[in-house]
Order: sequence, then C-alpha cells, then structure tokens
Amino acid sequence: MKAFSTENIRNLAVIGHGDAGKTQLVSSLLYVAGATARWGKVDEGTTITDYEEDSIERKVTLNNNFAHLEHKNTKINLIDTPGYAAFVSHARPALRVADCALVVVDGVNGIEVQTEKTWSYANEFLLPRFMVVNKMEKERADFGHALDTATHSFARSIVPFTLPIGQEANFRGVVDVVHQKAYEFDEKGKANEIPIPEQGRDVFESTRERLIEIVAESDDALMEKYFENGTLDEEDIYSNLAKAIANSKLCPVYAVSSYNLIGLSILLDHIVEFAPNPATHEAEYGNEVVGSLLDRPKRRYSSDEPFSAYVFRTIADPFAGRINVMKIVSGKISADAAVLNSSREFVERLGALHVIQGKNLDKVNEAQTGDIIAVVKLKDTQTGDTLCDKANPITYPSVEYPEAAISFAIEPKSRADEDKISAALHKILEEDPSLHFDRDAQTKEFILSGSGQLHIETVVDKLKNRYHVEVALHPPKVPYKETITAQVEVQGRHKKQSGGRGQFGDCKCVFEPLERGAGFEFVDKIFGGAIPQNFRPAIEKGIVEAAQGGAVAGYPLVDFKVTLIDGSYHTVDSDEHSFRAAGRKAFRNAIEKARPTLLEPVMDVEVFTPLEVSGDIMGDLNSRRGRVSGMDMRGKQQVIKAQVPLSEMLDYQSKLNSITQARGSYHMQFSHYDPLPGNLANKVIDEARAAGRIRVQEEDE
Repeated sequence: MKAFSTENIRNLAVIGHGDAGKTQLVSSLLYVAGATARWGKVDEGTTITDYEEDSIERKVTLNNNFAHLEHKNTKINLIDTPGYAAFVSHARPALRVADCALVVVDGVNGIEVQTEKTWSYANEFLLPRFMVVNKMEKERADFGHALDTATHSFARSIVPFTLPIGQEANFRGVVDVVHQKAYEFDEKGKANEIPIPEQGRDVFESTRERLIEIVAESDDALMEKYFENGTLDEEDIYSNLAKAIANSKLCPVYAVSSYNLIGLSILLDHIVEFAPNPATHEAEYGNEVVGSLLDRPKRRYSSDEPFSAYVFRTIADPFAGRINVMKIVSGKISADAAVLNSSREFVERLGALHVIQGKNLDKVNEAQTGDIIAVVKLKDTQTGDTLCDKANPITYPSVEYPEAAISFAIEPKSRADEDKISAALHKILEEDPSLHFDRDAQTKEFILSGSGQLHIETVVDKLKNRYHVEVALHPPKVPYKETITAQVEVQGRHKKQSGGRGQFGDCKCVFEPLERGAGFEFVDKIFGGAIPQNFRPAIEKGIVEAAQGGAVAGYPLVDFKVTLIDGSYHTVDSDEHSFRAAGRKAFRNAIEKARPTLLEPVMDVEVFTPLEVSGDIMGDLNSRRGRVSGMDMRGKQQVIKAQVPLSEMLDYQSKLNSITQARGSYHMQFSHYDPLPGNLANKVIDEARAAGRIRVQEEDE
C-alpha cells in the first residue's frame, strides 16, 4: 500500500454501546469502499475486525481491532472498539490516538449506557465527533427518537447531515442536507441520485436552517453576517463545516443501515470532506518538564518535525509474535529504522512496517505523520511506550486504565498448567493493560483482576484455547489478621532431657495490645544476666514465628507488644534453639488469656453514580456494613465516599450494575483494619477450621 500524506489521512475510533452495530458498520464500509471483495457479516462470523474465536462465538468485540480503506484518494483508518461494559475501557487508548470519534447509535434504542460512557471518554481527549444512527431498517427504528435522546444526553450542536427516506423495512435512501441532494441505494451500496421527496421537505428545510445557524455560531464574523442577511452563502456554509466539526462546535448525524448498505457511501464522502485530518490536531506535549510546564517538549503533527510515535496497542499473535500498533505523531519513518524507546531508554530496530487489515498485515516502505502502523517482534516495547528520534527524545503520557472492578483467585488445574500459566498470562497482560495479575503475599493466592466477570472469563477461555492452560476460578480469600485485646504476663519454659546434653530455655514476658497499624514491638527490659544477651533475640524470633500462625483462625497476629522482663538459663543446656522454643510457648500461653480477636481489612470506596439512584447506592452500602463519609458532585454524577469492609465488596460490581443500569463505577483502596464483629468472626473461624488452616500447636522438640 502506498504512503499517504497527513492531509489525506482520517483516523476514526468507532465507539458506542454493545450491539449498536459498530463491527458490522466497519465491515460494510470496507465492502462499499471496495477494500474487501467479500461482505463480512457479524452473524456469520466473517467480519474483518472480529476474527478471534472468542469474538466470533460471543459476537462481542473484546479489544481494539483495526481496518483501513481508501476513498477518494484518502486513507481512512478505522479502530473498532468494544461496547460491552466489561471491555469498554479499551476505547480510551483508541480515542487517545484518533482524530475523530464515530459514535454509533442503535436506531431502535437511541442513546444507551455505554454510548454515554464512551462519549465522556471522547470529552477527555477533546475529540471531534460524527454520529451514525444505525439499524434504520429494523422494526421500531426511529431516527427522530434517536436524535432526541442524543440531543438530550449531549448537546444541541448535534445536527443531521443526512435524513432518512422511508422508515423501518421501507428505509431505502437518505437526503444529504449539506449538498441538498437525495439518494437511493442498490444492493451493493451504490448511491443513485433522486429528487428530494416532497414528503418531509419541511423537516429538511428546518434541519438545513439549523445547520446554517450552528455554522454561524461557530464564528463571530459569520454570526454578524447571519444577523444582517438572515442566512449564509453556500460558500460560507460549506467552507466552515469542517472547521466547526474540528472545534467540536458541530456533531453531524447520519442515518444508515449497515445491514442493507444504505447511506454508507454518503457517510464516506462526508468523512473525507469534513472529518479532521491529523494535522488539525493540537501539538502533543511530552512528560519532561524543564523549569516549568511551559518548557515541556512538544511535537506538531507535521512531517517536518523529528520522528515520534505513541504505541497504543499490543497484540500477542501466535504466529507473528508480539505486534506493536502505533500512531505516528510527528515526522515520518521508513522500514528498518533504528529509533529510541524513550519510555524505557533503549534503542529498537523497527524492521518491516505494516498496516493492519483485521488479522492481516500488509507491508509498507514508509509512513507519514498521523498514520497508524504496526511493527512485529520489537525487543521490549509495550503499550503506552513512546518511540522517537534518538537525537530528539520525547516521552508522551500514556493512557490510564480504570481500576480493576472484580478479582478472582486463579488456580492451575495441573502441575503442567502451573508451569505454563505465568508465561501465558504475561502475553495476555501485554495485550490487555486493564488486567492485573498478582500474588497475595498473605493468602499465597494468585489474583487475576479485571473490569467484570465476563472480562475474566474471556481470559480463562484464551488461556485454554490459545495457550492450552486450564485454570479454575474462585473468590479470593480475604486477608484477615488477628490481634489481642488484653494485657497478660506469661512464662514460656522449654525443657527437654533425653540423655546427653539437654535443652533449656525460660522467659517471662508481658503481652499487650497496640493501636491499629502499629505492627509488632519487642522490648527487652531484663537487667543483669537472667538470660544472656546473645539468647534474647531468639525469644523474639520464636514469638514472631508463632504469630504468623495466628491465634484463632490461622491468620497473622499483629499490633501487639511483648516486653521481656525475666527468665533463666542453664550454662550447659541453653542455646538459641531452646530460647526460640521458649518464645513460641510464651506466645501460646499468652493467647489463651489475652482475648484474641479477628481483624478485617476496611477499604476507602468512591462510588460514581447517577444522581437519581444515589439513595439506593447509600442504602446498599449501609447493608454492607459501610459507613458513608461524604458526597460530592462531579459533572453529572454523584460521588459517594464510604468505608466498607473488603469482604462485603467482593461482589459489588454486579450489584452496582444492577442499581445503575451499568452507568455507575467505583474504585477502592485499602484504609485500615478493624475488629470483625463476633458473629462474623465465629463464621470465619469455623471456615478456617474446616479448611484446616488452624494448626495444632505441637510440643517443640
């Protein structure tokens, strides 16, 4: 494929709610533009961008996938993003590199939850938007209703650029409001011009007037002209449409049927005419600060600038290996170039350059500013890294993914799976930075965290199908701890005689509770030689070892102080081992009298929710033993702050989705440990006993 100049490139991230028809729209656009000879369909599993087995089987896009087409000497790069809640965060890196968002709306349902969420992502990146009302051929499809929900949810600058001719099964064409023409479409999506129908002409005229009004509002000089003449010249309208769209003062809307190929060729024409090219994008600033924020390095979207690119997607291909997908922010690049990975500070040799068409890679010799390319088998480049000219380094900010909402303990089903799981998960995590994999130091479990249960299930499927690793999932253990609540004085005496040299250690200690978070403290208050100095650390070591096994449920005992006040020794039989055993016995004697109790982790939780259901959210948090500490408004959402025990939050995501119709989100972080109420503590102790976690304390040898 030839290299395209920056002005002849359009980068669009296709976003919207799940099942709005994004993947089918991309497939149909490719077919209408002649980029593919075969018309791929979601129902048949033949689309270009949903090529993985999981995506085809579930009919769900799981990550960002790529396609491109050429229309009127312009290259249009399309990034097909997920729309289901569990995967929708992947739209963020796509919007980070796109120059325009293509918002797909279901013609029957109008604006839905994930449409609102992805629209807010586009707001974060100040991205211009096109909107497509899809599935206009469906029963109960209503362009006016979809438009009303969009205007109500977002802004009044949403204006139809095409209007539907016919409705539902009779949807057969569109009226181009900008060029004042009407078209019907054949079975291959080719447009045939027809007269503008008289029926609905009043809607066309009012839409046209509103379009002129919005264009006038986008520029002070045009506004004066509009007030003077009551309208604008055609040249004024046409020449300022792209500018108004690029400045996010106008969002054009298109009526289409990706299933019947209606309206798509006009949409492609308008993308070429009005969608912003990369050169209209503001300069990108690097992370580096020299003196002040004003001194940060920056790059304009220009081929005259030094080369730089942002890596926003990594694909672990079983045949090609690691594929890094990047957008060229500045300059141009040729195959086999040596560039600096400024994020990790080493030099990479790029090898061949490729453009992506679904799962296929096509080689190109050169790529210009603004284009999206892929490179295979780089040494250690990952998602979020910056590649740049060695003589002109710059590092771009990477995209932040939302905090994981749900966690599962993951357990290999066999020893062979255990050996392979780490390498397999490492490759999956390279593809999906929204996943987290870690080992809990206390519970010794491997924890896999993601944005929803479906997200985790797809990872399990991928482990099995792609890497032949089988795992089981179960809820993670809560890392309880234990402590004491009373001060006691105890003796730990270890004496063993079995012929020859014996064992003897004797210590007297005071155990007392400390405040939460204080940990463990050991104080030596022996004066004189009751216990030789070299044996005293062994007593502390024995107590610390015993505390790891807990007092009541096998969890570590914390927040207590031990004061060594007296003891005795034998000149021949005493040694470090004997006094370590004496320390363990002192601990066991203490927990019988010091009223041990369980502690549970308590989390700081922030819940983001629509205002109308905030009362239900607070009621639910209270039912989870939560303490609401405050409320705040951020944009249109209510933020509820609370402290909630971790054990009550393990299934919270599903409940939050139910209350908010998946419009809510939350994040949490550890705050402190609190005593677990008695009835719940007894349940945890019973479970620990049944699981064999409570160790029977045996006599030390």
